[in-house]
Amino acid sequence: MSLLELFIIAVGLSMDAFAVAICKGLSMKKINIKKAGIVGLYFGAFQGGMPLIGYFLGVQFQDKITSVDHWIAFILLAIIGINMIKESRNSSCEVAVDTVADVNTDNSLSFKNMFVLAVATSIDALAVGITFAFLNVNIIPAVSFIGIVTFTLSMIGVRIGSVFGEKFKSRAEFAGGFILIIMGLKILLNHAGIINF
Repeated sequence: MSLLELFIIAVGLSMDAFAVAICKGLSMKKINIKKAGIVGLYFGAFQGGMPLIGYFLGVQFQDKITSVDHWIAFILLAIIGINMIKESRNSSCEVAVDTVADVNTDNSLSFKNMFVLAVATSIDALAVGITFAFLNVNIIPAVSFIGIVTFTLSMIGVRIGSVFGEKFKSRAEFAGGFILIIMGLKILLNHAGIINF
């Protein structure tokens, strides 16, 4: 997997965290670099950690399903992408944060609130980690890269939320879902020999 492909997947995966970071930014009375950094660290660490767990789970079954691994990668990425697109239709930040974590959209950055949000927004990355195992991706650089991209975009999301508000949340989720579907389709078509890039 090329660096560009990994970057595209990292951006796609981070869109859930980005959308929730926008909501966090909306709810905070005062934004500073420390608060944005806390949000970024939680989301970046979990978005990088979940694929690592998924990778080790996937390695356990890799030799048994190599003949259909491209289909599994496509199906997992497509399901994640479709779910993100469906979620993008719900443009309410209050509903997004409350549904994910059952917390109020206040400026609370407590461990409990942020832990639940970080886990909920990174579950999709677990499935991507399984896909990485089937594609023999070099996992440590990959998860580090995903974590850094998510950290950066989450910090930006907090700032966007404080300045521009809700309108970017649904667009971010839609874009992330679309990106993951396209990447899954590319893996499938590459394996079938229809495309070769």
